[in-house]
Amino acid sequence: MKKTALFEQHSTLGAKIVDFAGYQMPLSYEGVSIEHHHVRNDCGVFDVSHMGEFFVSGEHATALISKISSNDVTKLSSGQAQYSCMPNETGGIVDDLIIYKLAADSYMLVVNASNIEKDFAHIQKYNSTIGASLINESDSYALLAIQGPKTIELMRSLSSVNLAKIPFYQFTKGDFGGIPEVIISATGYTGSGGFEIYCKNSEVVQVWSTVLEQGAKPIGLAARDTLRLEMGYCLYGNDINDTTSPLEAGLGWITKFNCDFVNASFLKSQKEKGVSKKLIGFEMIEKGIPRKDYKVVNQNQEEIGLVTSGTMSPSLSKGIGLAYVKTAYAAMETTIYIQIRNKTVAAKVVKPPFYKST
Repeated sequence: MKKTALFEQHSTLGAKIVDFAGYQMPLSYEGVSIEHHHVRNDCGVFDVSHMGEFFVSGEHATALISKISSNDVTKLSSGQAQYSCMPNETGGIVDDLIIYKLAADSYMLVVNASNIEKDFAHIQKYNSTIGASLINESDSYALLAIQGPKTIELMRSLSSVNLAKIPFYQFTKGDFGGIPEVIISATGYTGSGGFEIYCKNSEVVQVWSTVLEQGAKPIGLAARDTLRLEMGYCLYGNDINDTTSPLEAGLGWITKFNCDFVNASFLKSQKEKGVSKKLIGFEMIEKGIPRKDYKVVNQNQEEIGLVTSGTMSPSLSKGIGLAYVKTAYAAMETTIYIQIRNKTVAAKVVKPPFYKST
């Protein structure tokens, strides 16, 4: 198992360490609910250095990204980021990712840790005829997600950059935590605001230490999962994978058919014909905690789908989840039933996000 550059810091803080995506990662420090509420109300910091970073540059960089990405990268200006996915050749998704436009003909792609090798091979396959510069720097870079409504207040003294002036899904290069140049990105996967800091492995211990000194609490992957689920954000391997199409997953908004990306013609046809299943959000009407791979049935006990993510929402104190269901059952407020062990428990279809900040 790999370790991030902060492994010793996590151990010293008493984190519960688990194997995740080939890395030994902190699952929790004080407890999932405590950490979850801290991010929703204050400021927490996650070590997500296991994520992958690819750099694409040269005169053919935009052409390569346009081929492998479902979103329209030509809409990006330098300093902007874009959420997207990489469709495969069989109607599914290789991975979801964030594309950062560093400069003209220069990009950083941030991919999921479990997919680094698969993603790089997929992109290389198409680059063999396009000819952009493609470099995998995943083992050199660290990533911290500083999240929560008090992030700017607590972190402003760590940088000469005016953090409050960085718009959502934009980024800048500047000093932070005593390091002369890092990427400061107004992105994150919690729905509570904040920033993500990209730096070298050799720099991250200093940044982590200064962030904690400013009052951020360390947060583990368990709370990261409950936070993203309250927002209805997809997790690769749960809610999207090699067999789920972006249209089935509700990702039509990042699927732009003005681009000739991989398998675009199939997905365009799928959009015209309609999909047979959809990813829906649901909340429990009756008491129960939904979990991944629980069956979804209708009132006649006929199987109509499968839960892909589920939890007891710390913010809402009710069970929530995502599930693929037959399209006929995907309308808002439709009553569905989750098979929890030997019981059939009622739920209703709702539109994420489940948590809405006040």
